Amino acid sequence: MRIFLDANVPFSAAKSDGAVRELVTLLAKAGHELWVDDYVLEEARRNLAAKAPEAVTFLERLAGRLKRMETIRLDRELEASLPVHEKDRPVLAAAIHGRCQALVTGDTMHFGALFGKQVHGVTIHSPRSAAIALL
Repeated sequence: MRIFLDANVPFSAAKSDGAVRELVTLLAKAGHELWVDDYVLEEARRNLAAKAPEAVTFLERLAGRLKRMETIRLDRELEASLPVHEKDRPVLAAAIHGRCQALVTGDTMHFGALFGKQVHGVTIHSPRSAAIALL
């Protein structure tokens, strides 16, 4: 399965050796393709540099193990159809454009109402629901 990771997933995996890092490892071991784009990686880098600069090196190693797609430009029609906050539209659009079946995000504020639901063929998961549904 193709799974797109929101920036908070690689951020959390890099920042601590906890549940999200284990989830990323287990998803990869289960044969899932873990996808990001430059938009997501840059957001994760920027946030780590501000909050946990010692973790940036781990993020770069992790990024080397993830599949990467080019950052897309949103077209107006797709953008208007996305039921998420404006700042999160590039993330969901990338998952859709990349033909991913799932998007994993810890952003409960902007994506929480969509957990377990499909948007243009992409099922939105929290890390916890991803572990239950995809492992």
